[in-house]
Amino acid sequence: MQVVKIAKRVMRATIPPALFIGLTAYFGWNVMRGEHGLHSYATQLHLLDEAHAAQKDATAEQEVWLRRVRGLKEGALDTDLLDERARSMQNLARQDEIVVPYAEHDHLY
Repeated sequence: MQVVKIAKRVMRATIPPALFIGLTAYFGWNVMRGEHGLHSYATQLHLLDEAHAAQKDATAEQEVWLRRVRGLKEGALDTDLLDERARSMQNLARQDEIVVPYAEHDHLY
């Protein structure tokens, strides 16, 4: 009878702290490595930085294309420059023009 009393007393003294320590360990592990824990938060921040960098690159590329498209509008084109560029790309010249030949590796622009 005495052994049973001692066993009950030991169980009453150890079970509540053991449960408390177990719950604390469970929640502590979830805070660090759970689905919404600190490691997941750091991963999400890294992905957010990558998304911001990709957005910045896309915006820069969009600005380049917008500048190119604006340059193609009718009012923005200079007819002399357009004529010069078209003839230089097609290797055409008029009779009264002076032509200065360039080698293939020498670019005008």
